[in-house]
Amino acid sequence: MTTNPEDPTGQVELLHQCLAGDKKPIGFLLGAGCPMAIRTRAPGGDSDEPLIPDVATLTERVRECIGGSGELGAPLTCVEEHLRSDRGGSATVEDVLTHIRSLAAVAGQGEVRGLTAQQLSSLDKYICDVIHDLVDKELPEGDTPYHVVARWVNSVRREFPVEIFTPNYDLLIEQAMEATRTPYFDGFPGVQSPLFDPASVEDSRLPPHWARVWKLHGSINWYQNSVGDVFRSTTSEGRDRRVIHPSHLKHEESRRMPYLAMLDRLRNFLREPTAVLVLCGYSFRDGHINDTIAQGLQYTRTSIAYGLLFGNLENCPRAIELAKDHPNLNLLALDGGIIGSREVEWCRTVTGSALELPGGAISWCAIDEKDEAALQRGQCRLGDFAVFTAFLSSLSRGTQPTEHGVSRGS
Repeated sequence: MTTNPEDPTGQVELLHQCLAGDKKPIGFLLGAGCPMAIRTRAPGGDSDEPLIPDVATLTERVRECIGGSGELGAPLTCVEEHLRSDRGGSATVEDVLTHIRSLAAVAGQGEVRGLTAQQLSSLDKYICDVIHDLVDKELPEGDTPYHVVARWVNSVRREFPVEIFTPNYDLLIEQAMEATRTPYFDGFPGVQSPLFDPASVEDSRLPPHWARVWKLHGSINWYQNSVGDVFRSTTSEGRDRRVIHPSHLKHEESRRMPYLAMLDRLRNFLREPTAVLVLCGYSFRDGHINDTIAQGLQYTRTSIAYGLLFGNLENCPRAIELAKDHPNLNLLALDGGIIGSREVEWCRTVTGSALELPGGAISWCAIDEKDEAALQRGQCRLGDFAVFTAFLSSLSRGTQPTEHGVSRGS
């Protein structure tokens, strides 16, 4: 960690001011870490578990399910051996899907690298079905972080619609929007079997109080029919392919798939002057999303992105690399950050900022326990989705940073 000290209070207060106003285009990118903030306990269980598992756990569950299915166990083992020999290291379920679809594009109706077209198709479908079962969860009743986001979106009339981007396949943000009666649009106009309409993604004529929800990696309720159209439905008719994870696509497929249109929407959002994008629960491990963010931020220096990281800064090397190349991407991790391309660690003197931020965003402790007046080390906890939404909730209540414990209303 660098020895450059900085008080994170100023950065968090700037974020507070960006989100508190109603004049700027505001967007959120909610990654796979966000559902981890919701803990549930299975009947008879003795510990809480995330509502939806992380990618590593998802990969292990898929492996366990396929291992018990018999005929698909050997093809999965073959795919994983390909990945180990080709790239080394362990592979996630998304790596597996990408490889399967790459092989299927080459195999046609034949065989490639010891796998038949039928095996590849069956493995793809089975993995998508297992993923569906694992992430198709209902939000608990009450005040979850997703409900907080939805209520905040609906709390103020803004000049620009709030745009929510997510690579997650689940339906948690949609459930929260509907539970809080927050209107939103997701690129699928229609009622019975809404078809994806790429032109509507860029159409700004919808009312600004309608939020936009863009599923960057597809969704468990997206399907593709026999003629290639993508539609949204509550049930699959069996013959329709689930549209999740934008892995290898043929050129003619990519033009009809939602993925590229929604990545374009993210890029164009960041090109809006004074746009503010807040990333939470995102690991910066997706190269396509990272490239899109970089391209958007390069277009105008008046837009800004805040990457709120869970854990210490050193755990996110790809985020560090991106932020050092783009001064308008600021990273706020637990122990430090990247501010204006400069790496810092959170420290202050006791005579530093007296502001107390709402939502438990920052905590402090003395570096030298024998000298409480010396330098203090800080922790910025906004990378925890639950903490960030508590911070967001304070904006809905009109709470501002406090000085010497005295609240300042808006």
